Amino acid sequence: MSIKYLAAPGTWDKPAGSRPRVPWAGRRGAQPAGRIGRLYLIALSYRDASMNHQDLIAIDIHTHAEVSCWNPFDAYGEEYDRAADKYFRSSRRPTIAESVAAYRERRIGLVMFTVDAETQLGRRRIPNEEIAEAAQQNQDMMIAFASIDPHKGRMGAREARRLVEEHGVKGFKFHPTVQGFYPHDRMAWPIYEVVAEYGMPAIFHSGHSGIGSGMRCGGGLRLEYSNPMHLDDVAIAFPDMQIVIAHPSWPWQDEALSVAMHKPNVWIDLSGWSPKYFPPQLVQYANTLLKDRVLFGSDYPLITPDRWMKDFAEAGFKDDVRPLILKDNAVRLLRL
Repeated sequence: MSIKYLAAPGTWDKPAGSRPRVPWAGRRGAQPAGRIGRLYLIALSYRDASMNHQDLIAIDIHTHAEVSCWNPFDAYGEEYDRAADKYFRSSRRPTIAESVAAYRERRIGLVMFTVDAETQLGRRRIPNEEIAEAAQQNQDMMIAFASIDPHKGRMGAREARRLVEEHGVKGFKFHPTVQGFYPHDRMAWPIYEVVAEYGMPAIFHSGHSGIGSGMRCGGGLRLEYSNPMHLDDVAIAFPDMQIVIAHPSWPWQDEALSVAMHKPNVWIDLSGWSPKYFPPQLVQYANTLLKDRVLFGSDYPLITPDRWMKDFAEAGFKDDVRPLILKDNAVRLLRL
């Protein structure tokens, strides 16, 4: 990660070989002062604690933490779990350590996050810090993203900044349907401002949701929130935030492709579906006009990387495009 990328415009535009002047330089025991000092330390942490992608065969940009080993299980809202188990035909819920071990065995890097929907669902989230600690312990092949309920507003923005500066979080995850908000709602902008300030990616669930499927009234969850066209305003307002539209966005696949084609800071991840079921227009654009902004994601543990990669090899992707999707595009997005 370059220091120039993280700092304020012009701050690090120095001639080659020059050292940036930092506010606390030369003072014994001094701590960084102000935003530039904090960004300098964060930049150094990126440089020194980067995923060793050269030794990996792929990077899975979309995996979930399902079980906390720090907090007791919160049974409130467990009916959503049962409905999801039925919909996905899977009740697999590994611990974070079990997930990391499975990916390490396969030499696949992973990005992991939870979903903070405490306002909408009333259910205690898995701590972002727990995921971040696991990433710090496995920094050669794991990256932590955070999830913060957008309803937390400026308090959520304070948490986002703390997670970046103190815990090494390198991106954020939002789920409009489960969190109950339109992505372009200005309620969420204080958190977006922090994400954009640090130049980090943000993954947004899009399309249909297995969460709530089959429940009475769909569990009260609104699918409309996850129409990817709502991200168009976000991409305009925050051009420095890299936006990842998660999943084939059925029933709005064409909308997702349009937004990604029109806005160069918008990417698409292929998680949540077996590649053999991808809409043909998604494969077409991934093979051509969007080949540099399409990413491998599994949605683990709902889909295993083994199944996803097997079906991906047979889904009609070009030989020169497959390495881009499996790893190279993620390397660029994550600034590895």
